Amino acid sequence: MPLVLCTGVDPVLLKTRQLILESAGHTVVPASDEREIKIICSKQKFDVAVIGQSIPTRIKARAMELVKEHCPEAKILELCAPYGTRTLENADAWLEMPSDQPDLLVALVNRLADTKTDAV
Repeated sequence: MPLVLCTGVDPVLLKTRQLILESAGHTVVPASDEREIKIICSKQKFDVAVIGQSIPTRIKARAMELVKEHCPEAKILELCAPYGTRTLENADAWLEMPSDQPDLLVALVNRLADTKTDAV
């Protein structure tokens, strides 16, 4: 199963995403700030990094930069507010949240992890 980094500033949303992905069998490591992202990414090689929707744009960009620097093989999934704009143009995928179908998050993480595996 994929190793997933979940980033976010809202502890409730972060925990909810973690539980959704873990219930599908994924191993999830949460990170709530730049320091945690840098430390965690330097120690583990993630398949997918989920960047939360409630993170300010500047911090989202920095989170993606840190993941790309310390774990370049990870696919980036940006979560966006409903009807919001994508802020990470170089992300691998985007998903509007909150979703009334949490399985969409699992399906997209699975697809990104499978794409990564197929490319190796």
